[in-house]
Amino acid sequence: MACIEARGLRKAYGKTVALNGIDLTVEEGRILGLIGPNGAGKSTALQAILGLAAFEGQLSVLGRNPWTDREKLMQEVCFIADVAVLPRWLRVSQALDFCAGVHPRFDRAKAEAFLDRTVIKRRSSVGELSKGMTAQLHLALVMAIDAKLLVLDEPTLGLDILYRKQFYDTLLNDYFDQTRTIVVTTHQVEEIQHILTDVVFIDRGRIVLNTSMEALGTRFFEVMVDPLKLDAARAEKPIYEHRVFGRYVMVFDHSDAARLAGLGEVRPPTLSDLFVAMMTPETAQPGGVA
Repeated sequence: MACIEARGLRKAYGKTVALNGIDLTVEEGRILGLIGPNGAGKSTALQAILGLAAFEGQLSVLGRNPWTDREKLMQEVCFIADVAVLPRWLRVSQALDFCAGVHPRFDRAKAEAFLDRTVIKRRSSVGELSKGMTAQLHLALVMAIDAKLLVLDEPTLGLDILYRKQFYDTLLNDYFDQTRTIVVTTHQVEEIQHILTDVVFIDRGRIVLNTSMEALGTRFFEVMVDPLKLDAARAEKPIYEHRVFGRYVMVFDHSDAARLAGLGEVRPPTLSDLFVAMMTPETAQPGGVA
């Protein structure tokens, strides 16, 4: 059974269409990056998945309708947002007490063990913690819950690079176990590329790209084009090109790697480079590249 299954998922706010009939399947045990510009529909999709917004079409999360069966679904789903939701007056020890009292799947010993590896004091209030320490506290509470789905919405926004790296390293080493599923949205694309198994680009309420990271590496190529072969490279119909230090860099989709090698240096595009390529108006038309 898929962890998330959406068919014709649609959500509109008045005349503004936030999700325009998207189809999406996320299998159990995958780490999906949901990536798009501001206003693309990412947050609306997460709200629907978490049962926070009504929707049109079909949506199943862990076999349940998130809007009509949210109470039971939330026993199996955890969520970390980009803003602190814990009251500033709450002490760390009280946060542990609260989770232990309200969530049947909360393992306090596991949360304590994680906090023991940080500098967070049990007597400290949330308001006394730095943004990075608050993120660590959120992660400790979430990792101690035996959830099947973890949804992360810009979880490291505003953190310095050390905290961001530590956050994702902890997520992989101490939480992910090949059976749990993770959905993450972020603008710091380059920092999550190494943890993803799948990626979805969304723009203007439509899915522009939906693929596994494994397939990504065999489908797209970036070429630093030899200036003498510029016309030949353009004849191969790149989906995007830009200049870097006077050289042309082109991104190709479903092209022959051997033929591209004759045009210049071939390398796999980074996820951020591919995102820029596909979000350019000429290449991000709905249905144009999928």
